[in-house]
Formats: sequence, C-alpha cells, structure tokens
Amino acid sequence: MLSRLMSGSNRSLEREQSCTVRLLDDSEYTCNIQRDAKGQYLFDLLCHHLNLLEKDYFGIRFVDPDKQRHWLEFTKSVVKQMRSQPPYTMCFRVKFYPTDPSALKEEITRYLVFLQIKRDLYHGRLLCKTSDAALLAAYILQAEIGDYDSGKHPEGYSSKFQFFPKHSEKLEKKIAEIHKLELSGLTPAAAELSFLRKAQTLETYGVDPHPCKDVSGNAAFLAFTPYGFIVLQGNKRVHFIKWNDVTKMKFEGKTFFVSVNQKEDRKMVLTYFASTPEACKHLWKCGVENQSFYKLEKSSQVRTVSSSNVFFKGSRFRYSGRVAKEVMESSAKIKREPPEIHRSGLVPSRSCPSITHGPRLSSVPRTRRRAVHISIMEGLESLRDSAHSTPVRSASHSDAFLPCTSAAVREGSVGETTIADEVYSPSESVLPTPVAEQSLELLLGRQINGSPCSIEEENESEGSTPTSTELGVEVRYLCLRSHTQAEQMNMFVCSVLRLFLVSLGLLFVLLLLLIILTESELDVAFLQDIRQTPEFEQFHYQYFCPLRRWFACKLRLVLGLLKDT
Repeated sequence: MLSRLMSGSNRSLEREQSCTVRLLDDSEYTCNIQRDAKGQYLFDLLCHHLNLLEKDYFGIRFVDPDKQRHWLEFTKSVVKQMRSQPPYTMCFRVKFYPTDPSALKEEITRYLVFLQIKRDLYHGRLLCKTSDAALLAAYILQAEIGDYDSGKHPEGYSSKFQFFPKHSEKLEKKIAEIHKLELSGLTPAAAELSFLRKAQTLETYGVDPHPCKDVSGNAAFLAFTPYGFIVLQGNKRVHFIKWNDVTKMKFEGKTFFVSVNQKEDRKMVLTYFASTPEACKHLWKCGVENQSFYKLEKSSQVRTVSSSNVFFKGSRFRYSGRVAKEVMESSAKIKREPPEIHRSGLVPSRSCPSITHGPRLSSVPRTRRRAVHISIMEGLESLRDSAHSTPVRSASHSDAFLPCTSAAVREGSVGETTIADEVYSPSESVLPTPVAEQSLELLLGRQINGSPCSIEEENESEGSTPTSTELGVEVRYLCLRSHTQAEQMNMFVCSVLRLFLVSLGLLFVLLLLLIILTESELDVAFLQDIRQTPEFEQFHYQYFCPLRRWFACKLRLVLGLLKDT
C-alpha cells in the first residue's frame, strides 16, 4: 500500500513542471503547473499574483532553443509550446500598448506600462528629441527617488543613472535641471502619468521591431503600433499604414507580404524577408493579433486567417483574446479599492540597469551635420539582450542582414549618440511613403560605412562624384537584388509545380468518382447515356470486370486464411 502511495505521488510530481516568469521590475515569480495546463492558467496565476485586472494588454514571452522569441498562446498547452527542457523561464511584458495609457482605470496597470516604456527607452526602441529625452528621464527620477534634496543628491547625481544606451554630460545636466526646478511636489503616480502622456506622443511609442530586409536587400525593421503598421530604415520611418488600410498579411517561408489599400482604389503589396521561416511566422502572427486587437469592434468579429492561398496548405491562426474597445468598456466597470503598489525603485537589473557606469559622450563632433541623429540600427541592436522584442541575430547569422566592416565599427564608435535633436514628425510621413531607389542606395551606403544617414547628408551626397566605396555599394546592391530576384523565381516555380500537382490530384479523384457512379445502379439520365456508349462497354468488359474479379479472388483468399487461423 505504501509503495502504491509513493508511486502515485511520484507520478503527480512528474506531471508538474516548474515555471519562472521574470516581471517588469526584474523580480521573479515561480510556480508549478500541470503538464496539460493551458497558457491561460499560467497567465491568470500571474495576474492574480500582481493583483491585475486590466490584463488584456499584457502577455508572456519566451525564447526557444533557436533564440526565436514567441508569445505564449493561452489556448494551447504550455509544455507543448516550450521546446526547451524544464524548468521553463519566461517574461511578463506589455503585448498591446494602450492607445491612451492615461485612460487606464487602475494605477497598478499604469505602473506596469510605465515600467515597460522605461525599458523601451533604455533599449533604444523609443526614440525622441534631446529635450523630450531629458523630460522623460526627469519624470523617471521624480517617480522613483522623489523630490530633489541637496543633502541626498549631490552635484552630478543624475550621471549615476542610465536611462538610454548612451548619453552625454550635457543631457545629464538637463535631466537634473528639470528634476530640480520643474517636478518638485509630484507624487510617483503623477510623475508616471506625465511620463506616459509624453511617451504616447512619440512616433515610436509601442514599437516592437522585427528585423528583416526589403526587396532591395536593405536592412529594415517592421513594427506594429496601436495606430498601424510601420517600416523603419536607418532613423527614418519609410512607411506608415493605418490598420484600416491593411487588407491582408501573409507569409510564405521567409517572405512576408502586406497588402495595402491606397487612394483612388489602388492597391500595393509590400514584401519583406525575415532571417528564418520561424521569425517570419512570428512576425505574421504578431501582425494578425495587433490588427485584430486595435481594428475590430468586437471579439466576435475575429476570424481564423490562413497564411496560404486557396489550394496550398499553410499556417492557420486565430486571435483568441478581447479587442481594445471591449477592454476599455470592461475597465470602466471595475469597482474596487485601488490595490497597493510596491514600487521597485532604481535598482540594478539584468536587462535595464539604472545605476551603472555606461558610456557617456562628453562631446560629439559636428562636421557636415546640423543635428546629431541616432541610428535606429544601433539602438535596436541592443534588443538581442532584451526580453521584449524579436531577436536580432548574432554575428553568426549576419548573412541575413547587412554586414558591417571594420571601418564601420571605427566610425560608428565616434560620432553616434542615441538622442536626436531633430527627428521625423508624424505629420511629415504621408500614408504610405515609399522611398526612391536612389535614396535606398544612399541609405545602404551610409549603413555600411557605420553611421546614420540624415537628410542633409543625402542631399550633399547627390552632388558628389562616385568613389570606390560608392562603387562597392552599387556592386553589393546589384548582387543583393539579383539574389532576391532568384529567390522570387524559385518561389514562382514552386508555386506553379504545386498548382500542377494539386490539379492532377483533383482530376484523379474526379475520375474515380465518375467510375464509381457509372458502375453503380443509380438510375440517372446522364449516367444511363454514358453506360450505353461503346467506349464505356469496352471499358466495362475489358478492364473493370477483370479487375473486379481479381479483387474478389484476393478478398476470398484473405478471408479463407483468416478462417483457417
């Protein structure tokens, strides 16, 4: 009896798996779940631990053994989604950024979104002017260390905190000045709310970048925001497409397609190439979920979408949550005492250290450029250490993106900073805004040389004579373009071959169905006409009857053997 009880307890322990979820404040939540537990069960446990009711904006992200990030699907088993061995490690992150974060009902929700956007600012996903960056950093200081106190905060105290991948001494002084003079008296909740309102106005608010290449071989980042689909190249937004204008998203292998409605009933298809088929599928699923969440009025309007054409097998996916409008209506009905919030403060962390001795730029050379621009490529490279976004491949996978030469490393380490004095304005980006081929070539050349490309530099480059570097860029551009055309030709040949095989299979099935109907005893006029033709009589007596007798003989033989045994 004792052995049975012990074996039963061992089996129950084997059915439980340990899960560790890293939260937005870098603390960890550990629990045990059954092997058949759904993702929704784990997510509900986590939200109960956080005392969170407005939970539809959040999700759980994990990384597979191939370094590809995924969002945990709540309708599927956790264990079946994890390809690694237990114990499992995941991250709790904002999945759908609120369209208006200041309209969130509860302070605990606003605090969690504040922590996420603070991470975005540090990892280079949230780009802004120097003045806006100083204000955002000052709000963070006010929320987490309180009012300025000369006894506690000596001269240069803001330099001990790192809010951005890189920063200058001038920016540190501006942050401290705003914190001292303008934010005194703000409570942590008020400072966080002001931070969210300011971050919401920035063009890269809510950006979760996916690295890829366009049809010309240029490196780009695709992202989905509360307002639509955007494409970033260099430090520019080259496309912005509202969700209502996106008619279809699909993928095939490593190729991602976006069908867009333009003015005057014109349509456009944007094509991009991910580094792997898994990354492309993740990009497609994120696009489907974001469009469903922000565009639809009700979750009952959600439909299952397919990544393939009518006759070809492909991935099928359906968003399973509520949409933004339903979430806002549900939040308005929340009536409870505000939960207590335990703010973590500015403490060192794995992925977003606050107290650090990171690189500081005391001076930045200003040669031909009026403004110092951030290259989004550099800011987004830090995402490989972040638990939020699609992975940027390491050097071993650099063939999927534009390579950097040694000269690029030398130049990039001198003249780049992460804060821009002048950035693009949302009103300047016409919907959609394609980039001319010559501009793409110039952008490619600047990225290979290791520095961002501003508008002023592009205009100056157009009037200069071609150099050996530019000729090398053109050769590389032509090679990439020819390689892309070869990939497209292979895709076309495969599509034609699949169409031929599917058509051949359908004809074979229809032929079998016709033979069965004509050999049956159905009394239908057109079948009687077929049976009376000489061709059918010849087929019936020369082929069908001998084949039927052969099958009957084999069947009797098998039945006789079964009876003997």
